[in-house]
Amino acid sequence: MRCPFCGSIETKVLDSRPTSDGSAIRRRRECSNCGKRFTTYERYEEGPVLVVKKDGRRERFNRDKIKNGILKACEKRPVTYDQIEEIVNRVCARLREEEGFEVESRKIGELVMEELKKVDQVAYVRFASVYRDFREIDQFLEIVKELKREKEGDRG
Repeated sequence: MRCPFCGSIETKVLDSRPTSDGSAIRRRRECSNCGKRFTTYERYEEGPVLVVKKDGRRERFNRDKIKNGILKACEKRPVTYDQIEEIVNRVCARLREEEGFEVESRKIGELVMEELKKVDQVAYVRFASVYRDFREIDQFLEIVKELKREKEGDRG
């Protein structure tokens, strides 16, 4: 594995363990050249899945797009990188189980929101505001009211 810091191919694995959902192996590595440490994830290669966009276009599924959207929503929030990886893994697993070779972008967004809601409600609102293309303050208020109703329903 090439070091992302110096480019050396001389790295060693310090620790290996499966992710909590078992869908990948997390490896902690150290570069023999510069001594810096980094993490890699090993997962099995999946067949091609196409995402059907709102306008009908199709593009190849890219798990990094999901991760980047979640990273933006979780910026400056108490959500760890491992939690984000687990969310992405759960969303990808559900897509494989439920959707087959084509999946609507709407379905991906809904699954991400469902997972984010469990982890961090502020990140959930941030993601929802971009995903649902909020244009008015009332849209923010409605989603916050929905979260509040759900929270009160859990107590009652």
